[in-house]
Amino acid sequence: MTHLPPGLTYPEAGATGRRPLPAGYHHLYEVGYVGRGRPVFEAAADAVLSWRMHRAAGVRVPAGTLPAAPGVVVDVSLGLGPLRASGTCAVVWAVREERRAGFAYGTLPGHPECGEESFVVTLDGAEDVHLAVTAFSRPARWFTRAAGPLVPAFQRRYARHCARVLRAEVARAVV
Repeated sequence: MTHLPPGLTYPEAGATGRRPLPAGYHHLYEVGYVGRGRPVFEAAADAVLSWRMHRAAGVRVPAGTLPAAPGVVVDVSLGLGPLRASGTCAVVWAVREERRAGFAYGTLPGHPECGEESFVVTLDGAEDVHLAVTAFSRPARWFTRAAGPLVPAFQRRYARHCARVLRAEVARAVV
């Protein structure tokens, strides 16, 4: 399941897929409700793996970026004007199973953070669909170090935003 792309800026590739998360990083784990039923799960899985959720959440992902799969490299940016942060990531693992779908990407040189983040949609036994965002990261550039505790707070807010955006994307896709 884990693929180790060359050039990752951290040694714990794939760690968002297991517990505990590595020491020495800020940890994030947020779960949000997306909807109910198999059609909702399938639409959510498609939106996550195709980068549609990221784009709808305000992340710039270049047109033509391949769907999330191990080894896929993606340039992402988020923010407005001079506050836009950009970085390159590589997908380290991806999964599409009967009740679980998603991926994790890790940072490459030049990214403002050092670490990994995963986005996983699950369909539980009660047929509820959730998005779990798991991350471990630490500042890698002067401006993320200077931002101090604002970065983890922003990451938590962004993770919650992803769940809301995915819920809206799925509502449009599932009639």
